[in-house]
Amino acid sequence: MDTNTHPYVTLAFQSVRHFLDYGALMPCPANLPEDLQHPKGAFVSIKNGTKLRGCIGELTPTHDNLAIEIIQNAVAASSRDPRFPPISQDEIADLTISVDVLTPPEIVEDPSQLDCQKFGLILQSGDKQGVLLPDLEGIDTVADQFRICLKKGGIDESEPYEMYRFEVERYC
Repeated sequence: MDTNTHPYVTLAFQSVRHFLDYGALMPCPANLPEDLQHPKGAFVSIKNGTKLRGCIGELTPTHDNLAIEIIQNAVAASSRDPRFPPISQDEIADLTISVDVLTPPEIVEDPSQLDCQKFGLILQSGDKQGVLLPDLEGIDTVADQFRICLKKGGIDESEPYEMYRFEVERYC
């Protein structure tokens, strides 16, 4: 791992390695820096080359602080993303990880308030929900974002749904 890697990414890598080595979650480090002490929603994405290997996160915080959120989501992305088999020990050297820290979602009244490079999108219809992070390779328009969010959420485009947007700070 690069020595210039952001501390959030280092924490996510350490979490995955610890889980692969011990089969358990890594304990939350003591004496956390200020920016890791507060609860925030976060996603952890894992890639092998350009191929996604796992992505799990929470739109709003589910733990006491960002450090625990990153630890939990890194392990979930590496072992419980239903789209992929769990990551194995022999893959770890080929992986890259990014951590997206989210702003709270805000309701959007009109698609003109969206920008697929700047804002993530949440489409919600009843108990169905599709979520897509912003600035993803191959997603170049808001229409692409909508199509993928509807599919991910199992929402028919004729169903009524609410739109939310959020921003992320991405750490690689």
